[in-house]
Amino acid sequence: MPSIQENLTYLQRSIRAFEKKYQRPLHSVSLVAMSKGQPLEKLEAAMAAGQYLFGENYVQEALVKMKKLTQPSVEWHFTGRIQSNKTRPIAEYFSWVHTVTDQKVARRLNDQRPPQLPPLHICLEVNVSQEASKSGLKEEAELKALAEYCLSLPRLKLRGLMTLAKPKQTFVEQRRALHHLAALKDKLDQQGIPLDTLSMGMTDDMEAAIAEGATFIRIGRGIFGPRL
Repeated sequence: MPSIQENLTYLQRSIRAFEKKYQRPLHSVSLVAMSKGQPLEKLEAAMAAGQYLFGENYVQEALVKMKKLTQPSVEWHFTGRIQSNKTRPIAEYFSWVHTVTDQKVARRLNDQRPPQLPPLHICLEVNVSQEASKSGLKEEAELKALAEYCLSLPRLKLRGLMTLAKPKQTFVEQRRALHHLAALKDKLDQQGIPLDTLSMGMTDDMEAAIAEGATFIRIGRGIFGPRL
């Protein structure tokens, strides 16, 4: 079984190759290591290999890791479903939140962001596959209204859109699903809502995501192996 360092080396080389293949600027795509459910020693191994962006879905699990991994270069991304009673620690300890879906959560994150910290970077989650089992916005009008609301909140910095697409078997199908998110971003740009981030793509559809403009790729299994 390849080591975490070998997996990260392979992924970084693949990302750079796909950037070139699809005429993306060099280093325009960043890798978020999805470390939810992974033990601390695996995160430390990833850091030793030069990985400093980590994605967590569960607040309490993440806080335990944050207390141990205090290096200033580590950047924590919250990528799970947001419960209203957990917004304070998310606002206080994370740099990015990828999964904002409603005004109530946005307002709480804004109000609870400590004033000594820079504004919290956020993405709005879109349910591009229209799956009932997944969270995320489904209507364009709803997305635009939430984006405009977030722009009015001074402690948040709206950066872009995020999705967790339904797995597809072929590359063409993967691109088609992810193209919808890229098109929504472009439409919001045209409507005066400037965005620079697309958080999409995982282990199995990384190439399709980069082809469609992803700026964050979220990978867990391809780095750490299966969760315990």
